[in-house]
Amino acid sequence: MFKLITSEQANVKNDVLSGFTVALALVPEAVAFAFVAGVEPMVGLYAAFMMGLLTSIFGGRPGMISGATGATAVVMVALVAGHGVQYLFATVVLAGIIQILAGLLRLGKFIRMVPYPVMLGFVNGLAIVIFLAQLGQFKVELYDGMMVWMQGEMLYTMIILILVTMLIVHLLPKYSTAVPSGLVALVVVTLAVLGLDLEARTVIDFVRDMLPAEQAAEATLKGELPSFAVPDVPMTYATLKIILPYAVIIAAIGLIESLLTLTLIDELTDTRGRGNRECIGQGIANTTNGFFGGMGGCAMIGQSMININSGGRGRLSGITAALVLLGFILFGANVIEMIPLAALVGIMFMVVLGTFEWSSLRIMGKVPATDAFIIVLVSAVTVFYDLAIAVTVGVMVSALVFAWKHAQHIQADTSIDANGYKVYALRGPLFFGSVANFRELFDLENDPEHVVIEFKRSRVSDHSGIEALDGLAEKYKALGKTLHLRHLSPECRQLLKKAGDLCEVNVLEDPTYHVASDELG
Repeated sequence: MFKLITSEQANVKNDVLSGFTVALALVPEAVAFAFVAGVEPMVGLYAAFMMGLLTSIFGGRPGMISGATGATAVVMVALVAGHGVQYLFATVVLAGIIQILAGLLRLGKFIRMVPYPVMLGFVNGLAIVIFLAQLGQFKVELYDGMMVWMQGEMLYTMIILILVTMLIVHLLPKYSTAVPSGLVALVVVTLAVLGLDLEARTVIDFVRDMLPAEQAAEATLKGELPSFAVPDVPMTYATLKIILPYAVIIAAIGLIESLLTLTLIDELTDTRGRGNRECIGQGIANTTNGFFGGMGGCAMIGQSMININSGGRGRLSGITAALVLLGFILFGANVIEMIPLAALVGIMFMVVLGTFEWSSLRIMGKVPATDAFIIVLVSAVTVFYDLAIAVTVGVMVSALVFAWKHAQHIQADTSIDANGYKVYALRGPLFFGSVANFRELFDLENDPEHVVIEFKRSRVSDHSGIEALDGLAEKYKALGKTLHLRHLSPECRQLLKKAGDLCEVNVLEDPTYHVASDELG
């Protein structure tokens, strides 16, 4: 029922029409995240325009939409409150430079090492976050500035308009894909509200609810072209000390969210983006934001899903969304201000249904308990804390589970070769988790004068493994015996320099190992 994605190729018509739909959906979130960060609405809208345009041109994932996001906005609050918006612009510039360096150093490839249960938890958590974020649209402001839940006719109207929007988005593609269903839903619901004179909150109502009473009456989304300006901060070491921690956090969160969204879209469309190029594209966009009065940001999974659902596959979809958004800011603010929030909420609810991995609920009892736990854990941390923290926690727990399982997998087959040497043919990695089991494999007292450890099906992975070998060699030497190591990989031989004269290394038939390849970037 909720399989909303098709893997069709990009074409100009789909990209342009999808871009229009996305541009409309960018507005309320850009405004909301601007208020979260403590800056004016136009700072968020400029960020949405510049992030969307530049990442579409320079980024590594055609069809992915970037803009001002909550994940980065929450980091900015304390900075803006304590030092002002100019320090924010300087921080965004520095964050962009850090992201460009990450791309040039080809660090984007490592996102492909995120375990699948973490990806499932990330997707499910974000779907829940998107859903919860829409619930705020069911509140209205009282005369004293207090926000309360809708009641009566306004609530019923809101629900009906949302359901109509969702039905159009769900049913229209079954009959025609000539125009994105999301765009049709926006137009139909807007015309219905205007034609029937329904009591429904609009985009401009949302903006006014967030402003002080004295500013709300004259609020508008009309603006000018962003202009170049170097952030007005002292170019001193003291300034660097202030902005560097924020810049590193913003850069890291932005890259994690962008690269995970890239991976998700890769799977949905059966295509492949380039992580390293996306790092550079995000960096260029953020650096530009800082010089043109934007708050920066990263990839937006909700708007990216709207784009993919609407048929947007190429770079033109993101470029169109950015330019249409700019057009609304410059010339069509009155059009975008009258769009009912119910239509946008309905589209986002369909995004939630299409984003959530419903299959993960069915497989909970079929996958290992540790994987099920990681899915739930990452989802919960994403909802209650932060995406970057959630992914970090998920990767750490996955790594610990992996280490625990493999710590018990080290074994040895013993034999006596033609020279009378006793050979221990290891199976499994030698690392911090398996050291204790490794030491129990050897019969030091009864072994012959020469002992060989065969590494054809094993490898030394870390310093704990080196220490274990070194200690074992010392024990054999104290008994007047010699330990030989054979068929070590080049990486293992590099690690084992500390063993020195105690180890006889046979370099023939050594395998070559690569944990991550730059080709994956």
